[in-house]
Amino acid sequence: MRMRSVLATVTAGLAAATCVTAAAPADAHSGKAPGVHACSPAVSITSYSDVLDKTTYDGTFVGNLSALAVDRGGRIAALSDRSSLFTLDRETLKPTSVVNLVDEKGAALDSEGLAVDLPHSRLRSSGGTPTGTRLVTSETEPSVRRYERDGTLVGSLPVPDALKVAPAGRATSNLTFEGLTLLPGGRTLLAAMEGSLSGDTAGIVRFQTWDRATRQGDFRLSAQYGYRTDAGLGVSEAQATPDGRLLVLERGFTAGVGNTVRLYLADLRHATDTRRVDTLTGQEGVRLARKTLLADLVNCPSLGARAKQPQPNPLLDNIEGLTITGRAPDGRLQLLLVSDDNQNAVQTTRLYSLSVRLPHTVILND
Repeated sequence: MRMRSVLATVTAGLAAATCVTAAAPADAHSGKAPGVHACSPAVSITSYSDVLDKTTYDGTFVGNLSALAVDRGGRIAALSDRSSLFTLDRETLKPTSVVNLVDEKGAALDSEGLAVDLPHSRLRSSGGTPTGTRLVTSETEPSVRRYERDGTLVGSLPVPDALKVAPAGRATSNLTFEGLTLLPGGRTLLAAMEGSLSGDTAGIVRFQTWDRATRQGDFRLSAQYGYRTDAGLGVSEAQATPDGRLLVLERGFTAGVGNTVRLYLADLRHATDTRRVDTLTGQEGVRLARKTLLADLVNCPSLGARAKQPQPNPLLDNIEGLTITGRAPDGRLQLLLVSDDNQNAVQTTRLYSLSVRLPHTVILND
């Protein structure tokens, strides 16, 4: 299915599995206070929780978390970049299970992006067969693999040669598929590159899509789009909104200063399909995705959070994961974010609950 037709269809609400908001647990390592805590006119923070920081579950370190997704029953799937996939209780946010993921040779992954392929009514009526499997990216090649709920490897998706890590392609190691999301209806999958390809202008990254065949659950390569990040930042996550736009997390780190984390809304509807454009330089005739800043998270109230290393706001850390957990009565989207502590003593595994009011239009940022 063409991306333009997907984005033209406005979904009335989130799927039933995403109608429950994950609540941060009340403990000594969380911050929550009554009232609205604005980060910007569009974004406010409800709470944060450090309940997972430097903990273990069933002998597995609970950290290195790079992606979140809503699973059946509103539970949260949390992906570690060390090949562990946790299920978190939607209320306490504590682990209830963990599975180990490996590649075709039994080796661990640099697992960064996650989407849970939950059933969608449109797919059922048209013959599609989503099974609740997990779609997981690895930055190593990069790759997108499909796993059963028990961690059994089912298969993998094709990846364009140009997006492969050099010398096989033009990508830089550790700067490949960082974000992964299914668009409304479940027929289109999108993976976001963290960094630029060799030959592309620095800061312009590629978003690759796959379309699901009508009568089977497989995905085939489809359109590709360019997206320009802010100077010095890379894409750490992309999450489809109910109307088919994208929430994009841009993140960077400066030693002695700390993290920069910005939340953007991106719109691909008028962007050029770049799969046949060899180099992206911002040239005339190639339209990049439009984006508008929703919030720079440095401006969020700290809610009493503490940082283990210098940060411009002690609330901030290495935020990498984002999922939409529901919608408030006033129409705001409810988000859950997570930071990757890299199993480092001076970083924190922190969960953040945000609410976002989406603008009706997207303003182009030059």
